[in-house]
Parts: sequence; C-alpha cells; structure tokens
Amino acid sequence: MAGLEVGDALPDAVLTAPDGATINLRDYAGKPLVLYFYPKDDTAGCTREAQDFTALLADFDKAGAAVLAVSKDTPAKHRKFADKYALTVPLASDEAGVIEAFGAWVSKKLYGREYMGIDRSTWLFDGSGKLAKVWRKVKVPGHAEQVLAAVRELG
Repeated sequence: MAGLEVGDALPDAVLTAPDGATINLRDYAGKPLVLYFYPKDDTAGCTREAQDFTALLADFDKAGAAVLAVSKDTPAKHRKFADKYALTVPLASDEAGVIEAFGAWVSKKLYGREYMGIDRSTWLFDGSGKLAKVWRKVKVPGHAEQVLAAVRELG
C-alpha cells in the first residue's frame, strides 16, 4: 500500500491506549498532530526516541501540537515501557492496521534476512488535519528537535 501523501487528510483510525481506552485519530482534529511510528518498546533507538519526545513534550504542547507514538506492541508492554523510563509521551498500540494504512509497514533486511517491520517514521498533520510533512527512515538523534521546528513553522 502506498500510504498517505502530503496534503492527505488525517484518517479516521482507531488505536489503543496503554490503559485499554480507544484513541481515534480524528479526535486530534483542530490542532497539529505529530504521529510517529516506531518498531519496538524497550530497544535502544526506540527508547531514545521516546525519551527525546518526552523531554520536548511541554514545548510541543506550548506550540499547540499533540504527540502520539505508535507501535504494534501491546498496551501492557507500553505500560511497562512508559513506567521503566518515566515516559510522558503518549503511547498507542496498533491493533487495527493503522501502520499499514500509512504505508509504514515495509519489507526490511537485516543480516541477509528479509522480514516485514515498521519503518521508523513521523507524520505531521496541521491544525486542519492535512498531512504537512513526513519523515521516513528516521535517524533518532536530533529528530524530535527537527519535528518541533516543523511544528513551529506551521504557525
């Protein structure tokens, strides 16, 4: 699936919060939304990314933007992950194929082995719910700061 492109509307998609509550992406309409997909809780890169977004969460809030981190890990794993690292960035579980709909479920290769996995990617939607910017194959160091700068540029 090709996924979303800049200018596309925020889809009506449902995720699951660590406490089991339902999160509908459409509930974020009216303000910018930073949605980032990451491969797995409690791995080095994913932990650093979550810590970086947690450290800047007040700045995102001040800029009027919400942040939501999504993986295929279970709500229980998200609770453990958040507790272990004192993460405040909201985490969500994708049980409904949202990652696939975005085109972030991709073929990967590691040590000659091919498998399907999550493309570490970030999607920035503006206040009108339109996709404003996409970062694919994200390198974690400095990424949260880049995203915050892009949010501020939205005005």
